[in-house]
Amino acid sequence: MKTFSGHTTYVWSIDYLTFSSCQYLCSVSYDKTVRVWDVDTNKQIQLFNGHSDTVYCVKFSPYHYINHRRNIICSSSSDKTIRFWDIKNNRQLQIFDGHTNGVVGIEFSSFNGGRYLCSGSADNTIRLWDVETSKSLHVFSGHEKGIWSVDISPLQSNSNNESNNIGVIGGNGYTICSGSWDNTIRIWDIETTKQFIVFKGHEKTVNSVKYGLNKLGISGDPNTILSGSEDRSIRLWDIRSGQQIQTFNGHSSGVSAIEYSPFVVDNIELGSKNIMCSGSNDNTIRFWDIRSNKKELYVIEGDKRDSGILCIKFISLKKKGNKRNYGGSVIVKFFKFLNKSNLLQYRIRKKNKQCSFGADHFCKEIYLTKNHKEFAKKAKF
Repeated sequence: MKTFSGHTTYVWSIDYLTFSSCQYLCSVSYDKTVRVWDVDTNKQIQLFNGHSDTVYCVKFSPYHYINHRRNIICSSSSDKTIRFWDIKNNRQLQIFDGHTNGVVGIEFSSFNGGRYLCSGSADNTIRLWDVETSKSLHVFSGHEKGIWSVDISPLQSNSNNESNNIGVIGGNGYTICSGSWDNTIRIWDIETTKQFIVFKGHEKTVNSVKYGLNKLGISGDPNTILSGSEDRSIRLWDIRSGQQIQTFNGHSSGVSAIEYSPFVVDNIELGSKNIMCSGSNDNTIRFWDIRSNKKELYVIEGDKRDSGILCIKFISLKKKGNKRNYGGSVIVKFFKFLNKSNLLQYRIRKKNKQCSFGADHFCKEIYLTKNHKEFAKKAKF
């Protein structure tokens, strides 16, 4: 097991990036700091302490990486700001300060090279930003309480819409999803800048929202929303019908995080869009088949020292030595979670050239090639 230690209190969020064959993690905490870690050496390589209050969310900036080949981190804080940090030069690069209360969730666009960023705030608004110009493009208002989580959809093609102009970006079909302390999930049309769907069903704060996966198992189905709430439930929603599709119950405490899983359970193929996992304050990670609201597929218990799972992140781990290669570089996919014990942990138990992830006999070995088409895996329950 590797442990990344340095934060002095709760770690709220984590992100991952591979750059020039090196692997990095970044993390933010209640201790007001942003930290960067080298996965290979297990060392903290950078510390940013410019925020004056709790830092809630962190993302590597795809815009700076794609367009300038620079490692830049974006973080949001209770100090009402969103800040960009230059890892190489150890300095603050940009600051967005339009919100009038703390900023919690942030998300980059998967289109236009990550040029656009949306943010959700305790000031009850969502803002859309142009990273290139550092300008706030629009403020979306409608929630009755603060926003905890946000996501941006991919481009949704619409053959019936001849227009390719959008009010604040430049293309039709983009939407923003937000989860709030008012217990609702709202969908916003970026082209019209209007709210067009409100999902009601959760009984407490919506902690996490995420657009579904498309048919290839890649993030970005604009027609479904997955949500996790403090009411202990996970729910799946259909944007087209405006209806709830499924409810998943099993957690005994609030659900803090949800992610679609790249893993296989039994005969479900790797990269399936139908498997998701959830992390909860009950200190468990649970795997579910979104096609059924039956009992969870599998449960991973957190360390006894932990008091809950705050964030889930799937990342790639380079394999060393001569291993089997299926048409490209062999990469092990492993499960990574973040917890309240101030540590970032991932477990890899090696036996007979196999790896066990999180729990004995779970996802023992997964190979992922560069072209993401050929896989080999050994799994046993």
